[in-house]
Amino acid sequence: MSPELEQLAYPIGRFEAPLTYDETLLQQWITKIEATPKWYDYVIENLDEAQLETPYRPGGWTMNQVVHHMADSHINAYVRLKLALTEQSPEIKPYAEKRWAELPDVAALPVNVSITLLHVLHRRWVAVLHHLQPEDWKRTYFHPETQRSVPLWEMTAMYAWHGRHHFEQLFRLRERMGW
Repeated sequence: MSPELEQLAYPIGRFEAPLTYDETLLQQWITKIEATPKWYDYVIENLDEAQLETPYRPGGWTMNQVVHHMADSHINAYVRLKLALTEQSPEIKPYAEKRWAELPDVAALPVNVSITLLHVLHRRWVAVLHHLQPEDWKRTYFHPETQRSVPLWEMTAMYAWHGRHHFEQLFRLRERMGW
């Protein structure tokens, strides 16, 4: 990937898992997860259908696909969290996110459906995160694609990054296009 495409694809850089965590970091990550739906309200505000069908980069998803992807991805994250809290290091099921972005619901439904879902989902997700006990943050799920156990504190960091990562893709597209 050229440096220009890398910057468009990863405007805030690729996710780098932190080596450790503390209460301050946990609260920062939770705050970002809580704010994510509002970011998406903002980034699609006053856009028309043609704008929403614009890819955020050459060969990338459209704005519409990115927003629906956020709902799909974060539903999976929430389920993984609940599984890790109720089972002993469960093996999660990966999903084909690129294929999900091409399913008929993505083309048929307006983005506000997925943003509404994000608002409700994130409210539940944040409620769980705020009530975790210190030992809960070390609970894990096993990811078969990476062949490793992921602790909940690392998952929280990753999804805090994920929400901002896709927001910045869309926000920077708007800036480039003068929308």
